[in-house]
Amino acid sequence: MSRTAPRIHVEQADIERLKALQLALDAELMVELHMRGGTTLVGTLVDRPTVQQFRDAQGNEGTNGQVRIDLGGGDIRDLWLDEVERFTRLGSS
Repeated sequence: MSRTAPRIHVEQADIERLKALQLALDAELMVELHMRGGTTLVGTLVDRPTVQQFRDAQGNEGTNGQVRIDLGGGDIRDLWLDEVERFTRLGSS
């Protein structure tokens, strides 16, 4: 079963960036995520991000990743890893 992503990456530099984020973001890490759209999210990562193969709407295969963050108050979000511009570690829970 293939999964669909809004964006896929095939350039090696983009894939390496996703993998670096995956390694840097640990499960149960409290973080401030600065997103590409200008939004900042503060919360605790539920799991280590995943990086895997997806297909885009046109059926092209490439790489992206997902990260789940608990923002508190029952607000848990799944984010596309390529939308994370940078992050700040705030500690561990």
